[in-house]
This record gives sequence, C-alpha cells and structure tokens, in this order.
Amino acid sequence: MSTTTADETVFKGSCFCGALTYTVKGKPILSAYCHCTLCQRLAASPCVATIHFPATAFNWTHAQPHEAAFDKYSNRFRCKSCGACTTSYNAIASKYSIWGAQLERDENGKIRNWDLIKPTAHMFYETRMMDYNDDLPKWDGYEGKSRRLS
Repeated sequence: MSTTTADETVFKGSCFCGALTYTVKGKPILSAYCHCTLCQRLAASPCVATIHFPATAFNWTHAQPHEAAFDKYSNRFRCKSCGACTTSYNAIASKYSIWGAQLERDENGKIRNWDLIKPTAHMFYETRMMDYNDDLPKWDGYEGKSRRLS
C-alpha cells in the first residue's frame, strides 16, 4: 500500500462558477492564513488560506486560449464570468499563490488532501480583524521572514 505525499499530489482548484480552473502539483513553498488588508479586501473575509507554489507547479486547465477566461488585474487573475479572484503571480519570485478555499472538495465538503497543504502559520497578524486562538505561530509579515508575535 502506498501513501500519498504532497510532493506527488495534484490539487485542483477553480473560481466560483468553474469557468476558470487550474492545478498545482507538489508541496507548497508557503501555506499560511493571511491577515493582510489586501487579502481582507479581495476576499471580503477576515483572512484567507494562501498557498504559494513554484510557477513550474501551476497549470491552467480550462479551455484555451486561457486568457479568454480571465481578466488579469496587476498580477492577479479573476474569472470574467463570476468575478472571483483565483490566483496571483509573482514574476520576481516565479511563484503562484492560490486560496485554499477554492480547492476541490470531496463529497463531505472537505478540501481533498488538505492535511498535506494546510496552513502552518498566520501572517500579517497585526492587521487581523479577529483573534485566532490556535497553536499556529503568528507573524507580523511573512512566516520566517519577519518578527514572530507568538
């Protein structure tokens, strides 16, 4: 019996209406709950589970031409049909960021293989809208690259 690891797992994601789809493969570079004011405004939520992957791990999977399905806003991509922001791309770091809530779910509504990529920290925690009383470390910026708050 083989076990699945994040290094070999393909994760599927999509916008709200499903017109814009993608896959990412392997272990993320970073997986954290982001409390920055930009994520709060984009998602209309206190925080998002942001998961960063190398650009080589990311693929659009909706029909080509891929650009026909999304509007590119700065380095963010959103669906032309439903307006959901799905990904962002950082050319300097050559990485894509996705939001965990948009990943494929099983028949019980749980994100498939969440245990392999779930967030390991809170970042930009000083601008949080609410407190989170969990055991994850909290950072004032990016995990491991800023001041740890707890």
